[in-house]
Amino acid sequence: MSDALPTAPPAPERDASPAPYDALLLLSFGGPEGVDDVVPFLENVTRGRGIPRERLEEVGRHYYLFDGVSPINAQNRALLEALREDFAGHGLDLPVYWGNRNWAPYLTDALRQIVRDGHRRVLTLATSAYASYSGCRQYRENLAESLAALRAEGLEVPRVDKLRHYFNHPGFVEPVVDGVVAALAELPEDVRSGAHLAFCTHSIPTAAADTSGPVEVHGDGGAYVAEHLDVAAVITEAVRERTGRAHPHSLVYQSRSGPPSVPWLEPDICDHLEELHGQGVPAAVMVPIGFVSDHMEVLYDLDTEAMAKAAELGLPARRSPTVGADPRFAAAVRDLVLERAATERGQAPVRCALGALGPSHDLCPVGCCPARTPKPAAAGADAPAF
Repeated sequence: MSDALPTAPPAPERDASPAPYDALLLLSFGGPEGVDDVVPFLENVTRGRGIPRERLEEVGRHYYLFDGVSPINAQNRALLEALREDFAGHGLDLPVYWGNRNWAPYLTDALRQIVRDGHRRVLTLATSAYASYSGCRQYRENLAESLAALRAEGLEVPRVDKLRHYFNHPGFVEPVVDGVVAALAELPEDVRSGAHLAFCTHSIPTAAADTSGPVEVHGDGGAYVAEHLDVAAVITEAVRERTGRAHPHSLVYQSRSGPPSVPWLEPDICDHLEELHGQGVPAAVMVPIGFVSDHMEVLYDLDTEAMAKAAELGLPARRSPTVGADPRFAAAVRDLVLERAATERGQAPVRCALGALGPSHDLCPVGCCPARTPKPAAAGADAPAF
């Protein structure tokens, strides 16, 4: 397909049958939904790391600013409804379930219900669009753990596959382009043309970035950095075509955690805003391309901390929205489901992707995004037999 961004997600002719799949699982991170949930949720996230409760209380202060409620679960409910509505409207008979890694509804419970409902071939949509340990393999490890738990309960374990990375699917990209154009229009007219686009994503340890994706394919930063850079270039060009203005752009990071002695991807968004101000840049638009929805790391790290830094600097700034439950993203998921189903049936479907990198692999290869501590991972070339 052409690298040029279409005006709407392409609609290749596809057989509407999801066979051999009989269920879709929306797999996400999870988040607290009240003050009393915050520390137990963080205990789930950090289990096995020996972090004292006092430290978790300190980390939880971000959530307490929002009454202990992360927006991620509400965002996932909206996406779940959008998927069901889109599937029903296009004759795709595929039930959609939802499970989280770290909070209710839990992944194991969702898979148990899937089995009890009689489903045996499950596709998984993870709410992470890029290659990385935390964004892909860790979800696959969680799947393996849950499948092993079902096996231990004596249940018939389904076969579980995972949809490919969708960062460059038109249905993911086009809503972001619309959001950037709208955010630019909100800036004062006298600074709009010189606005800088800061594409934001979650920082990860540089060692994890360097080994993301097939190691032999990517250089420093691995697939994680390469994929973000590629889609940022696609979005910037599409914005230029829409507005007639070429905006400078960069890839920046946020939400770093861990000890200062461990190198993580930089620059941080707040440091970047200071640098832009020092260079005389008149305005900035923060574009959270690393996130599917406006969850806590967007709400706090960008809308709270980064916007406060911009105000302190006197730098006009706006933040564009994430994809969330946009109907075009729901349509993209449907397209990916039918694409993968056709592939499993031995066909060669058109694979929609923008930019230079092309469509990602269906099956994570051995050694892709290696674990910190080796663990079984489902839905990959190295998946254990259940």
